[in-house]
Amino acid sequence: MTKKQQTTKTATQTIEEKLKNLYKLQLADTEIDKMKIMLGELPLEIRDNEAELDGLETRIQKLQNELEELEKMISDQKNAIIESESLVKKYTEQQNNVRNNREYDSLSKEIEFKTICVESSEKKIEKSKEDIEAKKEKIETSKVDFEENKKDLEEKRKELDNIAQETQKDEEKLIKKREKFIETIEPRLVYAYNRIRNNVRNKLAVVAIERDACGGCFNKIPPQRQLEIKTNQKIIPCEYCGRILVDPDILEK
Repeated sequence: MTKKQQTTKTATQTIEEKLKNLYKLQLADTEIDKMKIMLGELPLEIRDNEAELDGLETRIQKLQNELEELEKMISDQKNAIIESESLVKKYTEQQNNVRNNREYDSLSKEIEFKTICVESSEKKIEKSKEDIEAKKEKIETSKVDFEENKKDLEEKRKELDNIAQETQKDEEKLIKKREKFIETIEPRLVYAYNRIRNNVRNKLAVVAIERDACGGCFNKIPPQRQLEIKTNQKIIPCEYCGRILVDPDILEK
């Protein structure tokens, strides 16, 4: 159908036909929405899992980098100890050949300082070893968490794929049906329908009267207003929520 033919056809529709087509469009959209709801929170959970895996991977890499730095620090401190002990030995030997007390005292201070350096390096090595053990434990824990999350992610992806495969054909049929309904509705009404649908939480733009109330917001509709809606002579919105109201038996007429 060309755009001109569509415009001509929709322009000659009665109000009742317009309401019927809008309601059919809403029913098709509601079925599509239900299929999307069937997926539940899985897409969001998958995104959360992926983000968590990225975070764990980054954490593991950071811990491994810190581990390498600590091991390098231990190596540097061991070299510092060797150097300090070598100097202590050298200064001790030099003390045997000093000419006065001032030189002896000066060497004694150097020996004392280098001895303190050795003790300091040993403490740093001990602390680094403790930090290494703690970080190794964190790495192992993070790796376990990573594998568990990875397994969980794979299961959720499979579940999502299964649900998507089950609903894909039905959804495609509904989408085609929806497109045909849209062709039967004039553009200004489609625009109004989409605007209402996007502004309400349950995505219901066209609703039938249920128990004397609006099927969208559930506010009571006066009897006179209900009679007007039942005649299908004009498009009547709910005065509370703005949804388009239709008679519950409209599709049977």
